[in-house]
Amino acid sequence: MKTNRAVRTPGGLSVRLDVRALTVVVLLLVAAFAASVVLIGTGDFPIGVADVLKTLAGQGNAGQEFIVNELRLPRVLVGLLVGASLGLGGALFQSVSRNPLGSPDVLGLGQGATAGALVMIVLFSGSAAQVTLGALVGGLATGLAIYLLAWKQGVHGYRLVLVGIGVSAIATAVNGYLLTKADLVDAARAVVWMTGSLNGRGWEQFWPLLALCAVLVPLVLANARGLRMMEMGDDVAYALGVRVERVRALLMVAAVLLTASATAAAGPVGFVALTAPQLARRLTCSPGPNLLPAMCMGAALLVTADWASQRAFGADQLPVGVVTGVLGGVYLLWLLVTERKAGRI
Repeated sequence: MKTNRAVRTPGGLSVRLDVRALTVVVLLLVAAFAASVVLIGTGDFPIGVADVLKTLAGQGNAGQEFIVNELRLPRVLVGLLVGASLGLGGALFQSVSRNPLGSPDVLGLGQGATAGALVMIVLFSGSAAQVTLGALVGGLATGLAIYLLAWKQGVHGYRLVLVGIGVSAIATAVNGYLLTKADLVDAARAVVWMTGSLNGRGWEQFWPLLALCAVLVPLVLANARGLRMMEMGDDVAYALGVRVERVRALLMVAAVLLTASATAAAGPVGFVALTAPQLARRLTCSPGPNLLPAMCMGAALLVTADWASQRAFGADQLPVGVVTGVLGGVYLLWLLVTERKAGRI
């Protein structure tokens, strides 16, 4: 079945359109919106879907307006942005490394951001804003360390993954050491943050993350062609006029910023960055990085997991990171078995 079509604009510009990928993006957006509406209506004070939609349109009563717009809507919007950021960051890392295991979870960026946050919590008893800043700095420092250690006349696939695994192990050890030095209150606060959760997230987390995404997402999409060429190999990309190292460095910085900012907003939510790009690629059946489908898949996955964390375990409400960790761990085992059978590992 042919899924690619050429669309010519009135100005004479010809654009290749992947119909299947576009259909997948639309369906994922619909799924993310539907899950968001259901999630907004979920809680100690349940609100029906119709009432949620009326309230979002400005036609709810005073109680519904407060619950939806002030308590639940910002949490859901943060979840959508965190999921989209992790999905896009994971797609970038997997494409640059040309390895399905080359995600922020495996490379240790989440652990590095966690180390930065723990420094602020344990050593300085920092505020929420200071913890967010610490997570950003920790993620950026970890990304820079991985890039420099993996550099040898360029940054390539398995070397990047292996260096990332080593850095992740070091960051994990640092995190364990920091927890042993914390007092009971700070240790409990740190463990809750390390789980990955959307509880208590509000507009103060949403606006900075939205501003960062508004800058980084267009930048990444503008370099999507170069990234697609790089997947065929550096020599081919050079021959096609792509400045390989410049594009690679730019996209890795963007991926680190997306991952670190998502971690700063919601804690280290595990495995979304690993699974979202892979699931998106399997749905589109399209080669290349599949950046937009990965973004939409990440957003849909996270809000669905957040709903499951609130409703699937009875009276016990789990942090969303627990649910994504379980599902992602199962997917990682399946991926490893598949890669082994294919002879790639």
